[in-house]
Amino acid sequence: MMDFSLEFAPTLPLPFLAALAVLAALAVGFALLRRLPGWWLRAAAAAVLLLALAEPVLKQEETDPLSDIVFVVLDKSESQKVADRPAQMAQAQAAIEARIGALENFDLRVIEVVNDISDRDSGSMVMTALAKAASEVASARIAGAIILSDGRIHDAEILDRFPAPVHLVMTGRNRDWDRRLIVESAPAFAIVDEEITLSLRIEDQGAVPEDEAGRARISISIDGDEPQLFSVAPGQDLALPLTLRHAGINVLQFIVEPVGGELTDRNNAAVVSINGVRDRLRVLLVSGEPHAGERTWRNLLKSDSAVDLVHFTILRSPDKLDGVPIRELSLIAFPTRELFLEKIDEFDLIIFDRYRRRGILTARYLENVVDYVKNGGAVLFAPGPAFAGAQSLFRSPLAEIMPAHPTAGIVEDGYLPRISDLGRRHPVTEGLENFAPRPVAGDGSPGWGRWFRQIDATAVSGQTVMTGAEDRPLLVLDRVGEGRVAMLMSDHAWLWTRGYEGGGPQLELLRRLAHWMMKEPELEEERLSAEVSGREVVLTRRSVSVEPRTVEVQNPDGTIQVLTPAEVSPGRWQATFDGQENGLYRLSDGELTSVVALGPLAPREFEQTIAGDAVVKPLTKATRGGVLRIEEVPDPKIRLVGEGRVASGRDWIGLSPRNASLTTDIRLIPLFPTWAWMLLTGLLAFAAWRRESR
Repeated sequence: MMDFSLEFAPTLPLPFLAALAVLAALAVGFALLRRLPGWWLRAAAAAVLLLALAEPVLKQEETDPLSDIVFVVLDKSESQKVADRPAQMAQAQAAIEARIGALENFDLRVIEVVNDISDRDSGSMVMTALAKAASEVASARIAGAIILSDGRIHDAEILDRFPAPVHLVMTGRNRDWDRRLIVESAPAFAIVDEEITLSLRIEDQGAVPEDEAGRARISISIDGDEPQLFSVAPGQDLALPLTLRHAGINVLQFIVEPVGGELTDRNNAAVVSINGVRDRLRVLLVSGEPHAGERTWRNLLKSDSAVDLVHFTILRSPDKLDGVPIRELSLIAFPTRELFLEKIDEFDLIIFDRYRRRGILTARYLENVVDYVKNGGAVLFAPGPAFAGAQSLFRSPLAEIMPAHPTAGIVEDGYLPRISDLGRRHPVTEGLENFAPRPVAGDGSPGWGRWFRQIDATAVSGQTVMTGAEDRPLLVLDRVGEGRVAMLMSDHAWLWTRGYEGGGPQLELLRRLAHWMMKEPELEEERLSAEVSGREVVLTRRSVSVEPRTVEVQNPDGTIQVLTPAEVSPGRWQATFDGQENGLYRLSDGELTSVVALGPLAPREFEQTIAGDAVVKPLTKATRGGVLRIEEVPDPKIRLVGEGRVASGRDWIGLSPRNASLTTDIRLIPLFPTWAWMLLTGLLAFAAWRRESR
């Protein structure tokens, strides 16, 4: 294509030309004022001279026409996969592409928008994709944009203007309806055994059938246990009272029972993870007699502000027989009935420190301690030399819950407490050497000081995690009924606290013991858990067993994958897998089960599932575009309209041809040669002179 236009290419600067023009105008004006007969010829000569200096040229351009670009944006996010929306979009896409393909000089650009794999809660980024595509081409070529979507777009603010009409061809149907679960409020932390309140709401959207309105069923389960069913009314806030059963992460799953006709059940579930913490640890410490380690026990327990300690010490020497009644010797009356009968269940841990039978605690009270343990309580025995004699607590009802039985022998030679092979896999003593004041010696000796007394005993149950002199049981842990029992067969642990021979990690050992006895999930010796980092899930299997187990992972869609964890440290096996979708993953190794939530069960895509044009309409209105529903117009017509004209109708959408072109060659041709300008100027000047000379 050839185009011509007249342009100027002055040789002299424009200010100089302007000055010449002013001088010429003054000269012509003076001639006119003097009424010279040739003033108009002088004016013509000056004009021709100025025009020659302006150097008019004929601009010749050779151009190639460019096609007009039409963007078709396909919203293939998660919300577009429900019901028959994929089929609707495919039908409309085929019809639109066929009609645009029949137009001359139009280039169709198809843009597919999917959810970001790395961030499943990102939503439908349709406008971001359209803005990016439009920035890569000249705006003068854009004839329009057609968005095929349900209208649930989450970045509408990205694009507030467009150089051509923008249209929304909307999927979905007028009869669509959906029900979703909303967690209004849930605490991140809660105190164990104290009631908290979660706020839930079930919301109905769209054309809800009359027979489904006003009723819904919801199931609630904790840590994957058997769910409990409740009937609730949609549209109303539900205040759910809840009491956490254990410390650590508690995974709560809420599922609204799906109803036939719903668009999707992906937004019928929610997962809440609440970290359970203990408010106070209530400990009862009963010391049988004053001794060097008594103050150590007290200081260790009082150093933790979260511990409420009740401490009683029997001050009367065991070998003093003066006949004075015990009640008269007490500084504070020992409330045996109140502590061991009425309020025993209020304690989280009971410690018997070098306690011996002496008639203060009757068999009835000790039987009550046995029941307390079987019902979920915890008892720590730290016996002294009397445990090997006739006054031993082993010769009381407490023998029923003791995992180690005394042999009547006492070792009083120096020895190094050592962690047993089983103890290296048990969370109470795993890696305890790392807390020692000195590193492990070359011969494998732990870096802590010696003890000088051990009550010889035979472990009859439980797990021996530490050994003493000649590999005799030193620390034995056991489960009795629903409770737990620990026996430390020495009263010389205080040497570590006093720093003898460098001391040792008594504080860390006691802390772990207390938390294990309080059933803290992190210190369970048999535990299956998982941690989430982005889309990666790290599965951890803890066990005192040396045999690895395979773990089955049930994905949110019901499929199962089998993993074989690898041992990363004694008693700890790990495996890693990538979660491909949001939801609840159930873990099982045949004995233990666990659950882990990956992302929100109902992502942003499913907060609003009913098709609507509210967020897109401002842009379509600003660009003179329109909104058509595929259900009503399955094959929209395409019309060509001028720029700025209304570009939509009842069954059609419009595109604005831009007629853009690409310039391939430019030539500048002088309008007249220089000699012609000079000749014409000279003739006019001569004519003016001749006229005036007459």
